[in-house]
Amino acid sequence: MVSATLVGLQSLPGLVILYGSIVKKKWAVNSAFMALYAFAAVWICWVTWAYNMSFGDKLVPFWALPATTHLYHNGTVETAMSTPYLPMASVVYFQCSFAAITVVLLAGSLLGRMNIKAWMAFVPLWLTFSYTVGAFSLWGGGFLFQWGVIDYSGGYVIHLSSGIAGLTAAYWVGPRTASDRERFPPNNVLLVLAGAGLLWMGWAGFNGGAPYAANIDASMAVLNTHVCAATSLLMWTTLDVVFFKKPSVIGAVQGMMTGLVCITPGAGLVQGWAAMVMGILSGSIPWFTMMVVHRRWSFLQNIDDTLGVFHTHAVAGFLGGAATGLFAEPVLCALFLPVTHSRGGVYGSVGGVQLLKQVVGAGFVVAWNAVVTTAICAVIRFVVPLRMSEDQLKIGDDEVHGEEAYALWGDGETLALTRHGPNSELESQRPRVPTGVTQNV
Repeated sequence: MVSATLVGLQSLPGLVILYGSIVKKKWAVNSAFMALYAFAAVWICWVTWAYNMSFGDKLVPFWALPATTHLYHNGTVETAMSTPYLPMASVVYFQCSFAAITVVLLAGSLLGRMNIKAWMAFVPLWLTFSYTVGAFSLWGGGFLFQWGVIDYSGGYVIHLSSGIAGLTAAYWVGPRTASDRERFPPNNVLLVLAGAGLLWMGWAGFNGGAPYAANIDASMAVLNTHVCAATSLLMWTTLDVVFFKKPSVIGAVQGMMTGLVCITPGAGLVQGWAAMVMGILSGSIPWFTMMVVHRRWSFLQNIDDTLGVFHTHAVAGFLGGAATGLFAEPVLCALFLPVTHSRGGVYGSVGGVQLLKQVVGAGFVVAWNAVVTTAICAVIRFVVPLRMSEDQLKIGDDEVHGEEAYALWGDGETLALTRHGPNSELESQRPRVPTGVTQNV
């Protein structure tokens, strides 16, 4: 319950604060509200039907209506059904916090232009037809679970799926306005750090709670999470300094995020040295795809992924899954995984097969999310437009919600001293109040 609450705090208030502050001022309310709505909507869907579809009895090999008994090919039991000593309500609570943050992360690709009514329809549809399939296939006893694909705490179920679905939905929704794409300054960098801090610390519950027990895997998962995130942040910042000559706060947050995502598929299954290696990879490869590949590949240029969720979650999630296929330690695997003798490629024996399993598992998650997200967007746009109206896109929060985040000047731009300083033209035109007269403001 504590771990579930920590994961919940990552979404509310963590990502609500981060989204509301990392965007242009005119989109602060809308961005925060998209996260808030998704968090609330998932709860009702989850307890009504989505939990049973993710962790109930098998309906088809990738969907349920816990089928976690693992069988040998001849049908005999290899590992009995997972039966944690927890009330069912606690398990439902824990898994709901994971489902909620997945949809909230997906929203990061769509900020600044998606019709809020379309978003309200998208959330329950995507949860039902996309998230539940990944959760059952990898965690609830589906075919990828039975085959032995490793996803310790959601590198595929949560991050790869949200990154691919976010990119796909961004394609169908369309881009922000040209002016917003050209200039989209954060309206409060310090609050970005506050939201990022809640994400980082909350990840202890994200990965620490996955074994459903306070054991060695949980302890290793929490330690590895912080080691990988710190290494990745430092690696990303180093690359920013080397190539752009100055460190970026937003870049550091991106590096933190990719490290947290990368370690998630194998957090409790790898040694500390492997967590550092994964941090180096997650701080450099997603940096390269975001800063170099994205700018040179016309396909990605034509898709407006507002916060780069494809790079920070899809690329980093796949990277973490592949790295787990290499570095998963046999003893730690035996404590957590249902498939006996599981191990990463560097440990020999059948380890080389594990990397293949990880790649194939990722391929299924990518394909399913791309197809289902496309279908959902196609259905919704027959009912309501996916993109906001031109007036809404031009004005922002005040037109969409009738509310504004701050009673401050500008859209996050710095005031020009030549126009607003004590000797500026505007100051010289201000009416002067006679000495001794109090001015009412």
